[in-house]
Amino acid sequence: MPLQSPRLLPPGFVPPYLLDRLAERAGAHASARAAQTLMIDREHRGLREAAATQGVSSGRPPAYVRRDSPQRAVHDAEHTMSLPGKLVRAEGQAPTNDIAADEAYDYLGATYRLYRDIYERDSIDGAGMPLTGSVHYGNDYDNAFWNGKQMVFGDGDGEVMNRFTIAVDIIGHELTHGVIDHESGLVYQGQSGALNESICDVFGVLVKQHLLKQTAQQSDWLIGAGLFTAKVAARALRSMAEPGTAYDDPVLGKDPQPAHMKDLVVTRQDNGGVHINSGIPNRAFYLAATAIQGPAWETAGRVWYDTVCDRRLRPDADFLAFAQLSAENAAKRFGAGSAAHKAIGAAWNTAGVTPS
Repeated sequence: MPLQSPRLLPPGFVPPYLLDRLAERAGAHASARAAQTLMIDREHRGLREAAATQGVSSGRPPAYVRRDSPQRAVHDAEHTMSLPGKLVRAEGQAPTNDIAADEAYDYLGATYRLYRDIYERDSIDGAGMPLTGSVHYGNDYDNAFWNGKQMVFGDGDGEVMNRFTIAVDIIGHELTHGVIDHESGLVYQGQSGALNESICDVFGVLVKQHLLKQTAQQSDWLIGAGLFTAKVAARALRSMAEPGTAYDDPVLGKDPQPAHMKDLVVTRQDNGGVHINSGIPNRAFYLAATAIQGPAWETAGRVWYDTVCDRRLRPDADFLAFAQLSAENAAKRFGAGSAAHKAIGAAWNTAGVTPS
């Protein structure tokens, strides 16, 4: 499916409402870094959306050489905003002793391996796209993002946030925005945007579980664990198991995510609550995966991937549309009335979304 136009692109891993709060309530250094990050995100998002609109194509993605390997290239932006920066580690090269560069290299590879080994997808576009990342972007930049061509990582302010390469699920999350762009192209607004964010969380946590060889029961189901410093009362940016409980801190505020449709947040902020309301489909995936048991990437993860790639999934799909297609795909893959089929239907029901 071609990319949609006009496009609304994700601002980055950390939602703007959280950066707004940091800019208002954090200490002097962290406040200044959050304000700077907001400014950079707004400027770059506009540039990225303009480029994406001009670059809409109905043709096939570029044909890269298929090597069944990630073809990673990690660059050092050297605290500038010039991309990609100085190449510091190419595919197959030894570690650099720069922890951010080496984490980026390793976690780009972990994301590639989940998609390649489990879902037979050759990189983000399915055609062997090289995976490029730039670390040390800007001056203590408080975010990470996928710009349509590469990953970009800030170092964090050091007071509230750590470096953005610290958690593999952050990288899995952001790269999945690229997968969605090349498949269903879910519009980044309202429920379709919340689905976009949720799917990225789903595959982010699956990258982590696959890397750690964890079953659904063994996983912490946290997104961004380790991102916040020890000074902050936060376990992570989001909890898929218990939306609304990831943080409760005087500076950050309380995690606003709902876990059920009855608590859906209606707002104009955050592109209609895309980061907030993603808690509802996140909870549904968690419930389905833990009910089925075993490695989630083999069961519920396969159904979610099938649904993302299902040509019936419209760019403006809401939660109910995705739930219905996921139930149909579960029946197709595992059989109508199978344990997986029943678990997925029950999980959506529990989250207040009832597929027929």
